[in-house]
Amino acid sequence: MKLGIGIGWRPEIADAVEALPGIDWVEAVAENICADHLPDSLVRLRERGVTVVPHGVSLGLGGAERPDAGRIAALAARAELLAAPLVTEHIAFVRAGGPRTASPGLEAGHLLPVPRTWDALDVLCENVRIAQDSLPVPLALENIAALISWPDEELTEGQFLAELVARTGVRLLIDVANLHTNHVNRGEDPATALDELPVEAIAYVHVAGGVEKEGVWHDTHAHPVTEPVLDVLAELRSRVDPPGVLLERDDDFPPAEELAGELTTIRATLDRTAALGAGARARSAQSVPGAGSSAPGTRPRQVPSPSSPGSVRDRVAVAQTALLCALVAGAPAPHGFDHRRLGIQSRALAAKRAGVVAQVAPELPEILGAGYRDAFLAYARNHPMSAGYRRDALDFAEGLLIAGQPADDAARRRLTHWWQDRAAARPPRRFTRLVRAARAALTGR
Repeated sequence: MKLGIGIGWRPEIADAVEALPGIDWVEAVAENICADHLPDSLVRLRERGVTVVPHGVSLGLGGAERPDAGRIAALAARAELLAAPLVTEHIAFVRAGGPRTASPGLEAGHLLPVPRTWDALDVLCENVRIAQDSLPVPLALENIAALISWPDEELTEGQFLAELVARTGVRLLIDVANLHTNHVNRGEDPATALDELPVEAIAYVHVAGGVEKEGVWHDTHAHPVTEPVLDVLAELRSRVDPPGVLLERDDDFPPAEELAGELTTIRATLDRTAALGAGARARSAQSVPGAGSSAPGTRPRQVPSPSSPGSVRDRVAVAQTALLCALVAGAPAPHGFDHRRLGIQSRALAAKRAGVVAQVAPELPEILGAGYRDAFLAYARNHPMSAGYRRDALDFAEGLLIAGQPADDAARRRLTHWWQDRAAARPPRRFTRLVRAARAALTGR
């Protein structure tokens, strides 16, 4: 299906998106759409014939556990609500721990890279098949950006994606900004990845901005698209005419004119490269191995691991849990990882938590003022996220109240009332502790 040129629909820029010229389609974060009600802006876009694609961020298909049936059903419901031609998700894990590793369940609150190993590929492929069987439309999966590399990987990114497509028939959502991120952070050549992956499986392409700090590229979706990212887009276009290309922006939204300018630049890059594409594809076919072939130093394509499915999942679970514990729970770094990069990723995860909690519970930074961020980061160091961001906000507020914070009486009363208004039923022991803390805060005793 030909999608054309699109932009990520976000509530903050809904009006601008509706007014932008030449928008053929939009993508909306699936988890931000109510199952039984579409935002008026999306209704109007659909009435105009604009295609809307739901983009999931929480399924965690790269995780060790089989995908949650409820999450798959929710994604399917959004696809049906939007009459979408396909749905998309990520090649990532977002949670770890639990009964399989006899450890507490942990949420990353972020898309983390899976190891490019045969074990991880076996698990991912089975999870993808489970999702495909329950979705009413085709599924496409996105390559992700990463700050860290797994040790002892057995496949390149292009080989990993080629094997995934060969085994499952899943489509690909190729994010060229993520290819650039992995070039800066992990030394991976975007052109090599594009040469090795099956470009004919591409459903559409993401383009987004980021920023480099101290030699590390942060895929922020809050900065303008850079020339190196456009260069990767041109590399991709020289190999294939993608069915769709979409501009992503998730924060620090610029005026509509800037968004329109970025879309114009993307169109110009595609048009300029199209004229040179045939020659580049011919040279590529003569000089580079085809999709799924082995690069030097990697193992050739093989059949799935002969190990039992349970033991493969167990190995993946142990590895992912160890990494996530190091990132969010202060555990030692697993063997083979770059300690400096793990520290950068850990701080980035905590900062993202603080930012998202401030968005889902804007009263908290209002009540705590300038001290909100430092207080939340101190809390995050000792309290890994075990559920969603709304639960995280409640637990943060509860922790402050139990500790007799904030020091200002009026702010403490406001925080107490905020928590009481929003908290769900809690186990008696914790509820009793909170009541005592709140009473102490209110009475000064």
